[in-house]
Amino acid sequence: MTAIRIRGLVKQYGDKRAVDGLDLDIEAGEVFSLLGPNGAGKTTTVEILEGFRTPDAGEVRVLGEDPYKANRLWRNQIGIVLQNSSGLDLLTPREILGSTARTYATPRGVDEVIAAVGLEEKADVRIAGLSGGQRRRLDVALGIVGRPELLFLDEPTTGFDPQARRDFWGLIRNLASEGTTILLTTHYLDEAEQLADRVGVIAAGRLLALDTPANLGGRASEEATVSWTEAGQRRTLRCATPTHEIAKLSERLGGEVPDLVVSRPSLEDTYLSLISPHVTGTGTADRAATTEGVMA
Repeated sequence: MTAIRIRGLVKQYGDKRAVDGLDLDIEAGEVFSLLGPNGAGKTTTVEILEGFRTPDAGEVRVLGEDPYKANRLWRNQIGIVLQNSSGLDLLTPREILGSTARTYATPRGVDEVIAAVGLEEKADVRIAGLSGGQRRRLDVALGIVGRPELLFLDEPTTGFDPQARRDFWGLIRNLASEGTTILLTTHYLDEAEQLADRVGVIAAGRLLALDTPANLGGRASEEATVSWTEAGQRRTLRCATPTHEIAKLSERLGGEVPDLVVSRPSLEDTYLSLISPHVTGTGTADRAATTEGVMA
């Protein structure tokens, strides 16, 4: 079953096409990550899929329905983690989760969800007293309490410390193992690489590449870089057959190859090469800033 089907999607604001004829299928049970630079059309696309915006042209089906016209039963199958939420400061996490859970047909237990996002010690503290990272965990909790069939995650780990991010990755893997379809937008490329079955890169409202993280943009077939230390100097070789070259090095050096490192282009390298024609200032000095702005 196809959970999300997009054909010829167009959304225009004045003279600018935020989404320009986008075609995309996301299969049921898949974890899919959507990547792209600022202004690529990611947020507009996701908001259309969630039913918050209407397209100007094209066809969109989410769990078989037009999301803008879908009924409450459809909403019961959808979980959404927005970039931020507000207006809840006087409640506690336990209160808002309990209230939200009652709107769903088969919700998760409130205590189960609180534990899953690591808010046990803050469950009965007013939300106004939570840190930014703790509020983000609550946003995630609100998105999963209804046991959704399809979960939209918009930069879910912003504000998480490294351990919390990895704990969250475990939660997403568990949800995926239960059959939940997940559409993830993230500015952490390692997060997309760790979690996604497939990734799509868009720019100027168009899909540039679609594949598994390992194969995106031909990564798996790119030449490898072999580096080692010999006679006190660092040496580097680019080649298509690194195993063969390492065997030759080992024979020449009499066994172990000192400080051996074998690498292929990272997902970040591939991503930047894909979007560079569509974004100004993606040279070496701008790489970090561009990567941080992947999903803004």
